[in-house]
Amino acid sequence: MAKQTTLSRRGFLIRGAAVFAAPYIIPASAFGANDRIGVGFIGVGRRALQLKADFLRVAKQANAEAVAVSDFFRKRMDAACGDQKWGKYQDYRELLQDKQVDAVIVATPDHWHTLPSIHACQAGKDVYCEKPLTLTIREGRALVDAARKYKRIVQAGSQQRSKTNCRYGCELVRSGALGKISVVHGSNYLSPWECELPEQPVPEGLNWDAWCGQTTPRPYHEDLYLPRAKPGWISFRPYSGGEMTGWGAHGLDIIQWALGMDESCPVEIWPEEGEPLKRPVSMRYANGVLVRLDEPEEHGGGLFEGENGKLRIDRDKLEATPSELLKNAPKDLELRKDTTGAHILNWLECIRSREKPIADVEIAHRSATMCHLGNIARWAGRKLQWDPEKELFVNDEDANKYVARAGREPYGIPKEV
Repeated sequence: MAKQTTLSRRGFLIRGAAVFAAPYIIPASAFGANDRIGVGFIGVGRRALQLKADFLRVAKQANAEAVAVSDFFRKRMDAACGDQKWGKYQDYRELLQDKQVDAVIVATPDHWHTLPSIHACQAGKDVYCEKPLTLTIREGRALVDAARKYKRIVQAGSQQRSKTNCRYGCELVRSGALGKISVVHGSNYLSPWECELPEQPVPEGLNWDAWCGQTTPRPYHEDLYLPRAKPGWISFRPYSGGEMTGWGAHGLDIIQWALGMDESCPVEIWPEEGEPLKRPVSMRYANGVLVRLDEPEEHGGGLFEGENGKLRIDRDKLEATPSELLKNAPKDLELRKDTTGAHILNWLECIRSREKPIADVEIAHRSATMCHLGNIARWAGRKLQWDPEKELFVNDEDANKYVARAGREPYGIPKEV
């Protein structure tokens, strides 16, 4: 078993400078004893503990086993392990060198999703990364490139893709049951705001400088460190895209899926009138389908309006007008069952088969891009033209400044993977 390691701020920066700057490749094992898949957890906070429970529930079906954890907060890492004899690392890069680890589950704050996932691909590890996949559009393309270059299975935590009601509803739209789609209504997801919290003492054992990662370091505060506190990092720039990328990564992913746009995005985006952080946003695909983020409640789906009726697809809903549209729906639609375990199982099965998972990295990147486009339209305050192939705004240098950002060294995303 690998021993526990600790890492000082100085040590992380000195050792990180070289490692973060260039790819490092560790050959993947052919799985452990008895063809077991050894899984490491990078980040063991609120969402990671939920994923750990779901993983442990299905692991035996896939002959998989948790073997290691990593977190910048030593106390939290120890608590996540409990009595288990797992490897413990404050530096996730050392976890990636653990020969017991074949794959990793990345459940960090959003600003720490991409770099560990890229490093895992370079180390020959398959990846399950929580949604939203990335903090910026450019990060998403870098992660797709890394997954393809190193032939890794990368699944995003968009677990609604493993729900039968969502799958059936999206298939119904794509089959033409609604006729030509004119408009899709989605939630008016809130954009992030600036953090102005006062300084608090850093808890003992937390490497706060490393937690800040690619962002400019700011003073520790519990309501920043916790994901959904008062309000938590998920609501603050530059750590997250707010609920536009939080809940939006679910809702807009369903819209992309149902419209058959898994490898594309809208080509026009514009904000409507309203408060800066919650102005309704409209988007138009090249085929003319309009998406309007104008519904007041945050949810994980959309209302599709077509020639033959309306269909609402959501995490816990599948409703149609007229109801006859659902006359052939399966009787066992999972409206309220949590299917994260099934989603993780799909990932584990694909690790063995080497087939693309249901929420493949390219799919997740495009859905996250749609979320980022919504935020950027609000920040720019005007209509934007997007090129889904070049992944740039058309003739708009000011808007393109939001596509990527310079990360603080040594935590920035590498230019080449």
